[in-house]
Amino acid sequence: MRGIIKVRRSRYQRINRRRQNPMKFDNIDFIIIGAAKSATTWLQTQLQSDPAVYMPDPELHYFSREYGRGEDWYLSQFSEDGAGRLVGEKSNSYLYVPEAPGRLHRHLPHAKLIVQLRNPVERAYSNYCMLFRRGEVGGDIANYIDPSLGENMRFLVAGNFASHLQSYIDLFGREALLILFFEGVLDDPETQMSRVRAHLGLPLRPLAPSGQEKVKDKTAPVVPAGLSKHLSWMKPIARPLRGTTAFQTIRKLVARETRYPPLTDELRKRLNDYYAPSIDVLEQMSGQSLSRWYEPSAASEVKIGPL
Repeated sequence: MRGIIKVRRSRYQRINRRRQNPMKFDNIDFIIIGAAKSATTWLQTQLQSDPAVYMPDPELHYFSREYGRGEDWYLSQFSEDGAGRLVGEKSNSYLYVPEAPGRLHRHLPHAKLIVQLRNPVERAYSNYCMLFRRGEVGGDIANYIDPSLGENMRFLVAGNFASHLQSYIDLFGREALLILFFEGVLDDPETQMSRVRAHLGLPLRPLAPSGQEKVKDKTAPVVPAGLSKHLSWMKPIARPLRGTTAFQTIRKLVARETRYPPLTDELRKRLNDYYAPSIDVLEQMSGQSLSRWYEPSAASEVKIGPL
């Protein structure tokens, strides 16, 4: 009986807190809409380091994949910690899912939008390498990112940024959308964040330490996907040992540097030709030259913090 009363009290307390601090769509000020593999997690981390900003950690994907969960579910993902602060969220799928712009505008017509884009060729290859490292795609890279073999949403269509952004501009207006580029994070992260903060009406603030940390990501040794699957039964046992010297020693014995299928010059040219019309429109839309996107780049080898 005491247990039942305790559960009922707990539920009452949660409901009462929601009534005292009700989250509404009007309380959500901005959305980072993408793009994937373009250092948007870096943007989020920088904003979360500011006490004046509140963002939930997970990508909610409400206006894209989870819309069927309903408004109450979405609003419940924002805790009362956001009271009196600038509130936002990040979900990269909002850029690609056709229904997302209309849904966002229906519920958040006042929201400011931020998008950070990357050379679509590098983005496609980075996405492929991530899935290859996980064992989710095979080694025949052309089957996934060669436009001459057909288009697919995840690797190719998702990189037609101009058409995706046009839907948002049509609904929200150009002034509501801040268009940033991945190269800005690599070249001048301080200026990149100052543009974000100005767009959101925030005063200047130094970068958080994580924003200055450059690490090699793709070459980091990982446990091969096949072996990791076979050892999955050990994860509950190994979890408490993570970070210890013994765990790192054992991991080094089985981790290997991943050998990625290369992005050949021929395949890069086909991808450049495929994306050229979209890049031309994006240059006009953003008012920035993107000529460097057509040059072979090592940018996909580097990331700043978690991308």
